[in-house]
This record gives sequence, structure tokens and C-alpha cells, in this order.
Amino acid sequence: MPDWFGTDLLWWLLFASMLQPLLMRRLLTNARGRLRKQVESQRGSRVILLVHRQETMSFFGVPLMRYIDVEDSEQIIRAILETEPDRPIDIVLHTPGGVALAALQIARALCRHRGTVTAFVPHYAMSGGTLIALAADRIVMCQHAVLGPVDPLLDGYPAASIRRAVARKDDKDVDDETLILDDQAGMALDQARRAVSSLLAGRLREDLIEHIASSLSEGQWTHDYPITSDEAAALGLPVDTAMPDEIMKMISLYPAPKGRLPSVEYGRSSGGRESRHPVAPADSPPPGQRG
Repeated sequence: MPDWFGTDLLWWLLFASMLQPLLMRRLLTNARGRLRKQVESQRGSRVILLVHRQETMSFFGVPLMRYIDVEDSEQIIRAILETEPDRPIDIVLHTPGGVALAALQIARALCRHRGTVTAFVPHYAMSGGTLIALAADRIVMCQHAVLGPVDPLLDGYPAASIRRAVARKDDKDVDDETLILDDQAGMALDQARRAVSSLLAGRLREDLIEHIASSLSEGQWTHDYPITSDEAAALGLPVDTAMPDEIMKMISLYPAPKGRLPSVEYGRSSGGRESRHPVAPADSPPPGQRG
């Protein structure tokens, strides 16, 4: 006699296992939306998140890093345009960088927004993420968060290094392809420097803008160098570390994909802790005035 009950149970278990990720995703999405609206209500701002995590392809299980792309820029620019001109914007950045065109489009759109713009960096905003942060009136970093240089890369090589390498050689020892690459590197460096300067224009002193632009774009550091909040402030950027707890909670709702053993484990403090990051009102005067 066939075991219909056992077969039905197997199918139900299979169906439940397929449905569970969808339900968890829906619950997570709802939790994100509630917290985002809570922060918007508290700060009277429009909250935009740009979060890139390592994801896993559903069929092959291959790790896939996500970066800033033109689809991100389209969606964020749309959100900025839909925001009332005088309403503050809070943009939360958690990204390794990405396509320079997309990052610059987002940054320029934020610069043109009339209301106060605050960039929150809970952990890292490298390369293109830093470019976007430069468009903000105020950059709020977690104490251990980092920014990164915005120097351009050509074929995987830093443009500044290409120029320095060619400068050390005699013209007769450099082939045409390398000369073309050197020419492209010069243009890329000039474009990066002018992009940074334009984002900071009207909010900082001219000499300070020139110093920041050259430091971030001309190969002073390697492209992956982590610029701490102290270093960013020393450069002259409008940085502080008054990170709201709600922003950190928001980022925790964007976990890395499951399916593998965690690489970090720790026990939660039973007593909890008091908040050391008071929520600053979104309309508080920025360190530098928007031009």
C-alpha cells in the first residue's frame, strides 16, 4: 500500500523550504521600510540608502560583488528629483565604489538639491562612494568607518602611477601604446581633480578645495587606502562621528547572504549600552554652507 501521507508530507516540506526565503525576505523588507520611515519622521528628511553587499548567484552559488552602476544612479536621481526642494536628504553609503559615471551623476544631483544633504558612512564608502559623500554638507562617519581615494584607474592601473612610470623613461624607450595610455592617464587625473573641486565649490575655501582635490585624486595613496574620520577631518572635509544608532540598526537589516558558516561570532552584552551617538536634527547647521 503506497504511503500517501509520507509523500504528501515530503511535498509540503519541500514547498515550505521554497517559501521560507520569500517570507523572510518580505519580513526583512517590511522591517527596513518601517525603520527608514521612523528615521525620516525623526529627522524630517528623505532617507536614501545605497548598500552593496557580496551576493550569491542563485543557481551556481558563485560569490558576486555588487558595485555602483547606472541603474543605481537612475533610481537615486529619481528619488532626489521626487524630494521637495527644501527637504533635507540623508544618504546612507555602504559601498566599495563602482562606475565613475554613475557615482558622479549621483553626487552632482545631490549638489544641486537645495535642502541640506547629510551622508552617513556606517562602515565604508570607498572610491565612488567617497565621491558621493563629497557632495554632502555634512559627512557622518562611525568612529571606525573609512572613505577612500578617488584617483582614476586605467586597465586596472592607477593613472598617477602610469604617469610617474612613463616620466622615468626616455621617450625612445616608450612604445606608442604606453604613450597613449599616459595621455589618457593625464586626462583622467585632470577630470577627477576637477570633479572633486566642483563638488566642494562654494562650501569650502578655494585653497582647501585645491588641497582636498589633489590629495584624493592624484595618487597620494593607493586606491584601496582607508581614510579614517580623523584623516578626513584633517584634510578639511566636514566630518563628524555623531552616528545615530538608528542608522547602524538600518545597516544591520542588510545582512550578507546566508548559506555559509559565519566568520564572526560574539555574545551580546546582557546589560546593553547607552547610546553614544545622539541623533542630530537633519536641519542643524552644516559645518560648511551650501553654495
